[in-house]
Amino acid sequence: MTDETVAVGTLRGWSGARAVTVPGYAVRAAGAMLALAVAAVHVADQGGVTAFTSPDWIGWGYRLIEIGGALTAMALLLPRPGWLGPAWADWAAGVLLGAGPFAAYILSRTVGVPGDPGDVGNWDYWVGTVSLLVEAALMALSVSMLSVAPWRSSRTARRRLAGAGQ
Repeated sequence: MTDETVAVGTLRGWSGARAVTVPGYAVRAAGAMLALAVAAVHVADQGGVTAFTSPDWIGWGYRLIEIGGALTAMALLLPRPGWLGPAWADWAAGVLLGAGPFAAYILSRTVGVPGDPGDVGNWDYWVGTVSLLVEAALMALSVSMLSVAPWRSSRTARRRLAGAGQ
């Protein structure tokens, strides 16, 4: 993790406008907690770690979400070696982790999915509602971090070039 700050918006008050920033590790920790929450909701929906949802392909999808949530959280929290790829890939994983189950839930409630026609129209399932909220929050945070990543990396590059010229 870095000790950089992340600009999150502009605060307007009596003294005029000023940039609002938060430490980068706090944003990454929030993303990691949301990723773990996505995994936890799917463990709870499945009935525990040892349970397996039917049909099998949905059960395996749940397993992928659970593992993906843990891996995304680790990627956001642990220091990233340079050979592993660009730093924005962590946030791209957050977008995918939120978007996949979000879209699958909407599909299962609207047109249905193979092997599970009973969920069509079942919008009052509270675990599903919690899942949608957590996934939407993870997607919003991840997309916002992806939108500032090019700006932040170019600022860092300019700073390094300015320091190298001295």
